Amino acid sequence: MTTPLLDRFKRPLRDLRVSVTDRCNFRCTYCMPAEIFGEAYQFLPKSEVLTFEEMTRLVRIIVRLGAVKVRITGGEPLVRQDIEKLVEMLRLVEGVDDLTLTTNGYFLPQKAQALKAAGLDRITVSLDSLDEAVFRKMNGNRSSVQKVLDGIAAAEAAGLWPIKLNAVVQRGVNDQTIVDLARWARDKGYILRFIEYMDVGNRNGWRMDQVVSGKEIAERIHAVLPLEPAERSYKSEVAMRYRYQDGGGEIGLITSVTQPFCGACSRMRLSPEGQIVTCLFATQGTDLRGPLRAGASDDELEAITRPGATASTATANFASTKPTAPATPKSRCTTLGDELPGEAPLRHHGLPVAFLEWTLTPAAEQFDSGESRH
Repeated sequence: MTTPLLDRFKRPLRDLRVSVTDRCNFRCTYCMPAEIFGEAYQFLPKSEVLTFEEMTRLVRIIVRLGAVKVRITGGEPLVRQDIEKLVEMLRLVEGVDDLTLTTNGYFLPQKAQALKAAGLDRITVSLDSLDEAVFRKMNGNRSSVQKVLDGIAAAEAAGLWPIKLNAVVQRGVNDQTIVDLARWARDKGYILRFIEYMDVGNRNGWRMDQVVSGKEIAERIHAVLPLEPAERSYKSEVAMRYRYQDGGGEIGLITSVTQPFCGACSRMRLSPEGQIVTCLFATQGTDLRGPLRAGASDDELEAITRPGATASTATANFASTKPTAPATPKSRCTTLGDELPGEAPLRHHGLPVAFLEWTLTPAAEQFDSGESRH
């Protein structure tokens, strides 16, 4: 029996992100700004991208190490031709309890039914604003709001439920629209998660003064639609959950900048070219594509996947398993297994005590107009 994968802090692997492409049809300013990812940008050639069969094999290996949730991502995963075939293949992997996909929603009107038929459980759609001008500004003028709303409606009609929405909040860009977005999502029964604007290491012009903290987002919504804290669905869930006091649904806050949640992280990412990394902000990954294509067995690939394997005899016959370094990010978030310099001691769900004081304080006190408790 395979021993579950633990890092040196004894944190288990639970969630696997599978990036199926580095391409996207949007040019969101916080993710793939057009001035960087323009016509001259060199995306991965097809020969360097894992096939669906290779992805499925690696997923099967990683799932037997403990992952129970698999999320298909990109880039934009729906630009990958016949993506529903990969969904069908992953659905057959024993041990996958939750198979989901994150998308910008643009191609969902054409794809939602096929994805559901292939075995996808649910979907998450990026939607930063309902305001047409704001939305177009944020996605590089690549899509109207209505096109994405049509995609969300198609996903709901196909039975991809519950539907989650992700909204990146950037001060001076879309923060003035968050209450309207929250109200609309609440009325529709969708779970809306607000994400602090963060530096993802791709020269997006990130500045701290453009970050709207999770606390401020919660306060703004609470002033109009009263909230109260809710328990996490599971220990390593990244979103701090809040439900509406009248029972009308919930929101989530992903506070990667003001309160990193690295201490309870349970995630691993498989990149399109076959590297495994343990953080969105990781400065290096470990290559699995090279050994896989060189004829490595499943047991050998499993050994390479485990922490520290690149220095072991398990990788001696596969020179390409040496860690490779993507573009170095500029973020204080750390890779799985690294310590958090300067952080308060971690006490509960891996979160600093000061953050828990904010999270668990009664709502009447929690959303006061005073200084942040964190």
